[in-house]
Amino acid sequence: MFSSISNQCFAVIPARYASTRFPGKPLAMLGTRPVIEHVWRRVSKVFGDNVAVATDDIRIADCVTGFGGRVVMTSIDHHSGTDRCREAVELLGVTQNVIVNIQGDEPFVDTGSLMALAGCFEREDVDIATLARPLPASTPYETIADPALVKVVISQVNTAMYFSRWPIPFCRGIEQNSWTKATTYYGHVGVYAYRHDVLRRLASLPQSPLERAESLEQLRWLQNGYTIAVAYTNTNTIGIDTPEDLEAARLFLEQNPETDA
Repeated sequence: MFSSISNQCFAVIPARYASTRFPGKPLAMLGTRPVIEHVWRRVSKVFGDNVAVATDDIRIADCVTGFGGRVVMTSIDHHSGTDRCREAVELLGVTQNVIVNIQGDEPFVDTGSLMALAGCFEREDVDIATLARPLPASTPYETIADPALVKVVISQVNTAMYFSRWPIPFCRGIEQNSWTKATTYYGHVGVYAYRHDVLRRLASLPQSPLERAESLEQLRWLQNGYTIAVAYTNTNTIGIDTPEDLEAARLFLEQNPETDA
């Protein structure tokens, strides 16, 4: 599955044990493997040996080395996966031009989407890339109004114009339940890739007003003039944020055994 662009990438999988809603979730069993191994296997299909798990917990590190993965221990003080990703890249002495950041709680991350994400960097004007999923026209207003579902507005040249927890765009003069029929809404998928030098610079940026308002790190980057390309995916992944998410993932895997990495 490797391509010339994926060979120019290095993938980091940040994984924390001390989650508030679900402590230890990277080690939770999903089928016959822990969640973190599912993520590592899928990411490795795209980026080969250019993959490492970044963690601050020895239990996760031991698990990763146990299934043959590469791991790097990072600080416990990071506030985001981006910060942990940056430290991991420095500690490992990574030389690839593009750094991909895939959270360790995404066991069904789509390999085709990762290829599309990496492909964004064939454009020289791209600093950062991410993924978005078009929401079906049947999506109810309550779903797009959910602040947990981050929406993104995308330009005609496939770059992010804005991210929001609010339903954007606003459809003037149209009943709310018909908004998704009037225009296409895009849900943001929190997988990122950065040019290596851009990742280093992002760490020094102070929080921006829009970031504080919406509690969305990517708004800091937009406010500082970075170009964020958007690749599209039709895959609705199941991120493991709660024990209930894990049960949903287990049911999905039972019903779709072909998705097992």
